[in-house]
Amino acid sequence: MRDIKYLLAYTGPLSAIIALYFQGILSYSTLFYAFLMVPILELIIDNQQDDHEYNETEKQMRLKNKFFDLILYFNLPLTFGVLFWGFSEISSQSLEMYEIIGLTVSLGIVLSSNGINVAHELGHRKTTFEKTLSKLLLMPSLYMHFYIEHNFGHHKNVATNEDPATAKKNQSLYSFWITSVVGQYFNAWRIQLKLLKQNGSPFLSLKNDMLFYVFFQSIYLILIYVFFGTYTLLFAILVAIISFLLLETINYIEHYGLLRKKVNGRYEKVQTIHSWNSNHFVGRIVLYELTRHSDHHYRTSKKYQILENKNESPQLPFGYPTSMLISMIPPLWYKLMNPRLV
Repeated sequence: MRDIKYLLAYTGPLSAIIALYFQGILSYSTLFYAFLMVPILELIIDNQQDDHEYNETEKQMRLKNKFFDLILYFNLPLTFGVLFWGFSEISSQSLEMYEIIGLTVSLGIVLSSNGINVAHELGHRKTTFEKTLSKLLLMPSLYMHFYIEHNFGHHKNVATNEDPATAKKNQSLYSFWITSVVGQYFNAWRIQLKLLKQNGSPFLSLKNDMLFYVFFQSIYLILIYVFFGTYTLLFAILVAIISFLLLETINYIEHYGLLRKKVNGRYEKVQTIHSWNSNHFVGRIVLYELTRHSDHHYRTSKKYQILENKNESPQLPFGYPTSMLISMIPPLWYKLMNPRLV
């Protein structure tokens, strides 16, 4: 029964439902929840609960328990349902500008946490069904290329200068947004072209996933334009931008300043010391253990329900939401984090 706590991951979409239903100042409900309530709860709640290594029997039991998979799958209809409710409200209601801004931010947060984040987890799975769900959840963020770059690029090059998703020491978050977003997109194309060459497939091929991503994302935007109009199309694009910038902010705090050493011309193997870890309880649960990021990079195939806290990993002093807020003030972020890089 204690694993029912992972249902807390639905509190993000629930806060967005509150924003859509009540509107007004409550249009900002998800923003208040994610970046005010969660940080406060993380200061209050004991972060060491459930903080133990699973034995082999426990791991097998958790891996066989379908509950952990089903609550991931339900994010697809939940996220799309909230998103299209938002499109309907924007296209049919006469809203004040501050309400539109609030709904844009609220839906962007949901699309990042319950869209991209869940897509990230499912993208590491082996079944075609789960991989397809991953790509569908990335589509409204216009970030389907993340599937290729993250799995074939980031996990190979993490904590090196070859990885655009690893922030350099003293690189500001705002500079990182540009280098990571642009770098990952072009990296995805480079990886795709390399895969096509290895398979002996032409550019115009059913094996060119990047072309399919462009096609499906274009169809998604066209459908929004046809059913909801130009104004809602602009709203959908802004929601997508907020969602992937939040993802990149998470990338920033997860890997800031960490570099692998080169041994005989080759990078050392990825270890638990090459990603920042956060064991703050609330952030762990609402993000499906994403914050135990060191263990994720050390064993990419591990499902979220068996990820563990690694004490030898560099530790973020605060949970993800608080760290994300601090990263938006570069001098404060450098003062907090640079001494921890030593």
